[in-house]
Amino acid sequence: MKISDISSYLESIAPLSLQEDYDNSGLIVGEPDTLIHAALISLDCTEDIVDEAISKGCNLIISHHPIVFKGLKKFNNKNYVERAVMKAIKHDIALYAIHTNLDHISGGVNAKICEKLGLQNVQILSPKKNLLKKLVTFVPLCHVERVRNAVLEAGAGHIGNYSDCSFNVTGTGTFKAGENADPFVGKVNEVHQEEEVRVETIYPDYLERKVLVALLEAHPYEEVAYDLYPLSNSFYQAGAGMVGTLQTATDEMQFLQFAKSALGARVVRHTALRGKPVRRVAVCGGSGSFLLKAAIAAGADAFVTADFKYHEFFDAEGKIIISDMGHFESEQFTQELLFDIIKKKFPNFAIHLTAIDTNPINYLI
Repeated sequence: MKISDISSYLESIAPLSLQEDYDNSGLIVGEPDTLIHAALISLDCTEDIVDEAISKGCNLIISHHPIVFKGLKKFNNKNYVERAVMKAIKHDIALYAIHTNLDHISGGVNAKICEKLGLQNVQILSPKKNLLKKLVTFVPLCHVERVRNAVLEAGAGHIGNYSDCSFNVTGTGTFKAGENADPFVGKVNEVHQEEEVRVETIYPDYLERKVLVALLEAHPYEEVAYDLYPLSNSFYQAGAGMVGTLQTATDEMQFLQFAKSALGARVVRHTALRGKPVRRVAVCGGSGSFLLKAAIAAGADAFVTADFKYHEFFDAEGKIIISDMGHFESEQFTQELLFDIIKKKFPNFAIHLTAIDTNPINYLI
């Protein structure tokens, strides 16, 4: 199997276009056509992780955090990034990262945290905007069902829990075929009128190529007329954080103890208790302070995340309990998530979960 087999599959689930601008997800070291023997999954990519891959015969490391965030100008072994990348290259080990694009899908990092906490009725906390587009095309009556079904099967037409969504209106199209044309209907050099259906549907922009290929293959016209419109609507299937509800409301301290145990945290930093039960919970793996206002607006009683700064704890203002579990602790189960995703698609491929705890933070308790 090639690296591209796994990377293409992962990117069909978590498209690279969903990552943040600062991010560097994707194939960082290696070539897509390289044959792979086995893969090692980890949260971080460090020298120790590369050594582990070497010892286990893995020539691909799939990590959540990219080893390279910024451009490397020199390779002088001066820091762990340069050393890890150089060692991977020397031993022909490819490095692949799947970071904020995996954070932003509905079945990604935050869904795994919700699963660990037993949250129900989960949804994206802060949906992404400007990801949707509208396709408008014009199809002769005899082919409208075929064309519509083709673009819907390609991934268009999803709105929330509804699929196959489209709008259709009948009208009259006119055209005149030129000398070198081969018209499906009408005659060369004659103005033709054809009863057509205007078909409208929406799709996320990362599916554009797939949707347009389906349209052009299914449409009978030699020249297919279609329009693409960018939309500012929220895309509720992708975004930052998630929010859901516990099966039963629980005491605040009991919830903090439960969350600490469920996420394997050694220390929990939290704001003052409010004297109210916890039922609705927001989560964000890794650094989630930017979502505090969204968590409050969503009616969350508690916000499970990491990396809150001192002054940011004041922003809770008694409206919510901030529960800072630690960056590693909140995201460590991403390894399990990736293992399950890959194993389901490639059951006979050798994949290993790292045995190394890459958390750089130690706790004196």
